[in-house]
Amino acid sequence: MGLKEIMATKMMRHFAKKNIPLLHFVEPSIVKLTDDEIEIKIPFKKKNKNHLGSMYFGVLTVGADASGGVLAMKLIKDSGRKISLIFKDLKAEFYKRAEGDTHFVCKDGKGIKDLIQKVIETKERQNMPLHIDAYVPSKQREPVAHFVLTLSLKLKE
Repeated sequence: MGLKEIMATKMMRHFAKKNIPLLHFVEPSIVKLTDDEIEIKIPFKKKNKNHLGSMYFGVLTVGADASGGVLAMKLIKDSGRKISLIFKDLKAEFYKRAEGDTHFVCKDGKGIKDLIQKVIETKERQNMPLHIDAYVPSKQREPVAHFVLTLSLKLKE
């Protein structure tokens, strides 16, 4: 994790503390952030576990939301335009128990940039699915879960 990711983590946590306390509570960190992808880590701590000792599925969902949301917020900021974002729906598939620090990866930056441009051009709300995979790198290479969140963007007047 470089200086850029450390600064992005501080900004994300500050935003979360003010606006989304639950996100702040799970203590996410940005491992990688580029225009094309993001990787966020949520630590495997007692407060993030369920009664079976694996990561609670609500925390996994928060990680998916954060990875898609932070990448979209970065690209919106880079556009210089005022655009509001929200997630319209969520689909999740859970494959294995997450029993370690869990990483959430979204590689849809190019699609998000195209969506932002479409919002600017049409001045209408636009939607697209974001795909996020959750991994526990200390345990296995395969994803423990896959999420699809519909990103919905609208130009602010």
